[in-house]
Amino acid sequence: MLYQGKTLGIEVDDDRLAWLVFDMPDSAVNTLSQQVVAELMEAVSALESMTECQGLVLASAKKAFIVGADIKEFHAVFGRGAQAIEAMCQEVHALYNRIEDLPFPTVAVINGMALGGGMELCLACDFRIVEPDTRIGLPETKLGIVPGWGGCVRLPRLIGADNAIEWIAGGGQHGSDAALRVGAVDAVVASDDLRDAAADLLKRAWREELPWQPRRRKKTSPLLLNSVDQMLTFETAKGMVASKAGRHYPAPVAAVDVIRKGAGEDRLRAQAIETDAFVRLAQTDVCYQLVGLFESDQRVKKQAAAHEKSARDITLAGVLGAGIMGGGIAYQSASKGTSIMMKDIRNEALELGLSEARKLVGKQLERGKFTADQSAEVLGRIRPTLSYGDFSEVDIVVEAVVENAGIKASVLAEVEQTLGEQAILASNTSTISIDRLAGHLSHPERFCGMHFFNPVHRMPLVEVIRGARTDEATLGTVVAYARKMGKTPIVVNDCPGFLVNRVLFPYLQGFELLLRRGIDMGRIDRIMEKFGWPMGPAYLLDVVGLDTAAHAGAVLAEGYPDRMANDGVTAVEKLLEMDRKGQKNGKGFYRYEKDKKGKPKKETDPDIQELLTAHAEKQVEMSDEEIIAALMTPLCLETVRALEEGVVGSPAEADMALIYGIGFPPFRGGALRYIDHVGLSAFVRQARALADTFGPLYAPTAELEARAAEGRPFYRTQPTGENA
Repeated sequence: MLYQGKTLGIEVDDDRLAWLVFDMPDSAVNTLSQQVVAELMEAVSALESMTECQGLVLASAKKAFIVGADIKEFHAVFGRGAQAIEAMCQEVHALYNRIEDLPFPTVAVINGMALGGGMELCLACDFRIVEPDTRIGLPETKLGIVPGWGGCVRLPRLIGADNAIEWIAGGGQHGSDAALRVGAVDAVVASDDLRDAAADLLKRAWREELPWQPRRRKKTSPLLLNSVDQMLTFETAKGMVASKAGRHYPAPVAAVDVIRKGAGEDRLRAQAIETDAFVRLAQTDVCYQLVGLFESDQRVKKQAAAHEKSARDITLAGVLGAGIMGGGIAYQSASKGTSIMMKDIRNEALELGLSEARKLVGKQLERGKFTADQSAEVLGRIRPTLSYGDFSEVDIVVEAVVENAGIKASVLAEVEQTLGEQAILASNTSTISIDRLAGHLSHPERFCGMHFFNPVHRMPLVEVIRGARTDEATLGTVVAYARKMGKTPIVVNDCPGFLVNRVLFPYLQGFELLLRRGIDMGRIDRIMEKFGWPMGPAYLLDVVGLDTAAHAGAVLAEGYPDRMANDGVTAVEKLLEMDRKGQKNGKGFYRYEKDKKGKPKKETDPDIQELLTAHAEKQVEMSDEEIIAALMTPLCLETVRALEEGVVGSPAEADMALIYGIGFPPFRGGALRYIDHVGLSAFVRQARALADTFGPLYAPTAELEARAAEGRPFYRTQPTGENA
């Protein structure tokens, strides 16, 4: 044994090849924590002292190579300021350069996954070989930073500037075949043959049969682009990246600039340019929030995994109601490998559900995500039926009929009689109490909510609603099924509107209150879209459907009459009286016509301006900041109430539900991180002032007042307050 640390070790075999293997204790994956980096430095020193080594293999004893730096350490490191961040980057650059400069060939054997700093370590090696199902990439821009350990320097020199910009600015993961095509890896080898392939490659390189030293010189020298090529490559890319990333996410554009500025420089100067950008971005609020979201997402996944421990196997599912939602659920289940029976009482409805599934499969086929055979397999897993004949075989049934308590109760009681002893029932209701529906069932312990968001195939969240009598096996099985469908399940307790709709509707009520003060609808939408929402509140209501919104609003008004009951007729109700339902019938707050691709295109409608002018009770001048506060404050306060009442288990789950369920701007971190960012005391003062104007919907809770007085934020770490 040449070196043995707690997280990695080096053995030298009889052929004088060194095998450096990462194996972090008490962890399912390897990360590049500060401890790992320190031990890697010691290991490299041991390698540098060897006089007879003929090659180095970097490998992993885990199911993945290295998934990146330890992101849990980011807030602490970044919070220490620019000098500490720069020192960290320089330290790792020096380490990776030492590996790149070793006096013998090196190869990274990549299994499972190599991301971020783990991928950058692989780039420092002369060769990279992967197993077939490996995923590699540099996802740092998704955390609001750029690759800071050489990724912006080595990858362009390895695969070309165009490909590197796509990989780095996009922040995606790439499969083995795609990586081989662009030259990011040198070979794809069966898992059982990786060790032999690595040894053979190093022996050939040592014998100079493979040009390992010229490969090094290419990575450490300036990028070979003339001035015209540079202009065409980088200016075009920068415009495309900027338009795709949007104004709130500076890292992708910064990555293009780093690659451009470093293209004509040698290794050290290019790395210094990369470090400068990394240091600047690491101190921005965007980075702080996105790193925090990653941590929250990991917590949500751990919570789901804990619930799954009690899950039963699901081999066959069922969905009741074959409309757009039912067809979407059927497609999602089938596309992820679980066969599903789709039941309705009318052939026309079944055809609608099948048509939705066919449309979604067709899109995947067009994009190259499915082959023709895979498309046929997915559709073959959907079994339409008009009867309950085979429902005794299903493990779970998702009810997705019309949002009417009486109809749902009747359908659920009916299907329960046909199911096996262990089968689970779940309702896709968005507002109706799970306990109320459970009152009609013989086995309420095997019943819960499973609220999908529309469109099912795109929206990542599933709210799993625990009723008072739902047992843990039911909860765990539904969580497991949602995860198998590729969704992020978050468990919440039963209450009117559950979590997401309960929190969303105070935001929409804020919109109503602004309309009553004569604030222009289009201006409100523009302000909130600039704030970071994917669409403003008027546009959102049209997409949701004004009839759907009115129904949900009535449920919430009944559940929380002290703050959510409307005084007088709302603008939504007035539009419904004119048969304006939103996108579903082409007219709502906006008018809609199909574009060339058949998608609804939003247009302003003069009739609406006249209606809203008449609807306004007064004309009030308000600044953009006041409009934002009027909308965000009730949303954030309702999230606080849901957390305090135990509807949702943690700030992380609450914030991730809003981001995944309603498109809360990710770079703002979620409602509770947003309050932390504003400052608890400042937020409470703002809420009190707005409550005097707008009423109890804006009143801070007593517990929030106490939290502010004690200086207890919802999250331990705090943003720096700096911006890109």
